Amino acid sequence: MGTSGRRDAERPLCLVTGASGYIGGRLVPELLEAGHRVRCLVRTPAKLRDQPWAADVERVRGDVTDARSVAEAMRGVDVAYYLVHALGTGADFEDTDRRAAHVFAEQAHAAGVRRIVYLGGLTPRDVPEHELSPHLRSRAEVGRIFLDSPVPATVLRAAVVIGSGSASFEMLRYLTERLPVMVTPSWVHTRTQPIGVRDVLRYLVGSATMPDDVDRPFDIGGPDVLTYQEMMRRYATVAGLRRRVIVPVPVLTPRLSSHWVGLVTPVPASIARPLTESLRHEVVCREHDIARYVPDPPGHPLPFDDALALALRRVREAQVSTRWSSASVPGAPSDPLPTDPDWAGGSLYQDERQRPVDASPEALWKVIEGIGGDNGWYSFPLAWAVRGWLDRFAGGVGLRRGRRDAERLRVGDSLDFWRVEEIEPVRLLRLRAEMRLPGLAWLEMRVETDAEGRTLYRQRALFHPRGLFGHAYWWSVSPFHAVVFGGMARNITQAAAKGMTARGSDRHARRVRGRRDPRGVRP
Repeated sequence: MGTSGRRDAERPLCLVTGASGYIGGRLVPELLEAGHRVRCLVRTPAKLRDQPWAADVERVRGDVTDARSVAEAMRGVDVAYYLVHALGTGADFEDTDRRAAHVFAEQAHAAGVRRIVYLGGLTPRDVPEHELSPHLRSRAEVGRIFLDSPVPATVLRAAVVIGSGSASFEMLRYLTERLPVMVTPSWVHTRTQPIGVRDVLRYLVGSATMPDDVDRPFDIGGPDVLTYQEMMRRYATVAGLRRRVIVPVPVLTPRLSSHWVGLVTPVPASIARPLTESLRHEVVCREHDIARYVPDPPGHPLPFDDALALALRRVREAQVSTRWSSASVPGAPSDPLPTDPDWAGGSLYQDERQRPVDASPEALWKVIEGIGGDNGWYSFPLAWAVRGWLDRFAGGVGLRRGRRDAERLRVGDSLDFWRVEEIEPVRLLRLRAEMRLPGLAWLEMRVETDAEGRTLYRQRALFHPRGLFGHAYWWSVSPFHAVVFGGMARNITQAAAKGMTARGSDRHARRVRGRRDPRGVRP
């Protein structure tokens, strides 16, 4: 074995289950950054194919309920992370969780695994386990199974995890964004201790190097203890929304609550129901012993408002290439990932168009870079004019700004009621809207080439709504998108093709003139 081979063998090997899920997908790059080797046990390895770290990990196809595939995945493993649960898979999810935990513990012991690390739920004080919600009861049981096994275990117990993609956080996000006035169940007065996903990942990574004699649970939470009502109101403040009016009604049972959440948010009722049932219990940390083994750096654990700001960072900074683009590279653990559920990441509406172009990429780019000002927006001029008048009437910039240069754009240029946010010559123009809107909006125009070498035009209009009015605004204007954005894509590609034809005619005319003698007589 060479020197590099010996070094690799000396690096701890971590098995991560749930690598295509919310926490697992964020943990893998953190473990790699910490110098660990990583193996992922996933039912569908193709889900990891487009992850930026896919080439740096081993992938094993399997399921945690299947002893054979778990045994294969455990070979040579030092630390095994259990980050899966059966929540949302049916009424018997407790039985599935129990069976999977036993399989995992047994195979870890057989393979000589040094440590099991499990992220579970924070349980309430002085509440018998049989009185807990099925969700919390199952999480507690799985933790106990690992602690009772011969393999030393670190069981981290967390309440609400603040990060884009966490089911609890997504419920908070959607309820607050979509409802300025809420009639809520009485559980909005229940206290909880939320924690930012960055701190959760820090504790998970640090657990890999705990001493062998550590075999116990740890409560993990942020510095703030809040009611769900306080969390919704503080979310509104951080997100720039108006203060939310919250009216608790005791007659809303957990079952009715889950249907209410399912109606207002895209979180599936099968997940919303066990989560809302858990909210009737107060969950507050009883200790912070984890800091003995994973010391908190300055500023950590993150305060609730800071964790919120990080979870909302992508959209607040107008970085729109998030989970909605499979090419996105996560910038921080709090950012959305392509593997997050469809309902995660908040609302980002989009209208996307694509058309082949009978022109070169350069010809298409010339039309794109010349958009706006005197050249207009290539569709329904009256609609654009009316939108500009309405914006000016509302105190906005309207269309009067035009453009700095008739042919060239640069980052920061004003362009009618847009601002150039990003420009990559012959590739991308991204504009950020500066008209008065109940949300944030962008318009992207891209030049691409398909596998056969043909030029393609891609166009995306994106809108991140602010509050209920923002959602209503999008749906009220969406019937006009086929005319405005569809016509825009069609006319831009036609203009590029005509430009190619015109330039071809000019070149032909120049060649003909070049063959004439000085007196204009053809030879």
